Amino acid sequence: MYKTLSSGAIGIRGLSLSESIDLAKATGFAGLDFSIQGAAELGAGAAQALFEDAGIKYGAWGLPVRWNTDDWRADLAELPRYVAVAAEMGATRTSTWCPPSSTEREFDENFAWHLERFRAIAEVLNAQGIRFGIEFIGPQSLRPADRHSFIYTMEGMLELAAAIGTGNVGLLLDAWHLYTSGGALDDLDKISKSDIVNVHVNDAPEGLTMAEYNDHDRRLPCETGVIPLAGFMGKLAALGYDGPVTPEPFSARINAIEDPHEAATETAASMDELWRVAGLD
Repeated sequence: MYKTLSSGAIGIRGLSLSESIDLAKATGFAGLDFSIQGAAELGAGAAQALFEDAGIKYGAWGLPVRWNTDDWRADLAELPRYVAVAAEMGATRTSTWCPPSSTEREFDENFAWHLERFRAIAEVLNAQGIRFGIEFIGPQSLRPADRHSFIYTMEGMLELAAAIGTGNVGLLLDAWHLYTSGGALDDLDKISKSDIVNVHVNDAPEGLTMAEYNDHDRRLPCETGVIPLAGFMGKLAALGYDGPVTPEPFSARINAIEDPHEAATETAASMDELWRVAGLD
């Protein structure tokens, strides 16, 4: 496993790929989640050289398909171009998220709706050997009584991945969503490392009930100790997971830090603490 920076997850915007790589290196991250569009603008060879020259590993790149809009087929038509860039670079992980409820579609209809779109995307990715992680979203606040509930657990997302049937779909596994969905660390004993494409880590505010968690108000890893992250990382280590682990705190305090280096340095320190308490140093 390796510590991976996502600049957007800590409120940093507007950096070029080169600047993001430099920031990751300067603040002690081993990897970087990145925009495949930015890499494509440079060209696969040039983008790959930036990573290699800095000694920074690939994290996951954001899926460039707005699959939950009416424009998804236009984006799908452009996807092979980006996938070819990623494959040439050797960046083989991409991921997205899946909403846990719908105002329009009941469960079965919604399952078929997502299956059609995710399968079409997965087929394009699979043709070039790219793995596709889908994140289940846990908080109860995103499943209000006036909406139709959809997939919000690890087990449910794995069922969708199996139904897609392309063999390259797995989890974007987020410790926050495992916790807020009501999942337990022992649930990770039911999966293998092949089920995991990439990982997010974060902590939760203190003193809240499950119904009160706001998906956009989290904490840095090990900041509060609410989420049992040492155990979470221990389970991943036992599985043999060796991919990127990205902090995604969605923290107003961190987002308010104007200096990108300062924000990334504090985030890196939280990851160092996570590695320490999990015995991964």
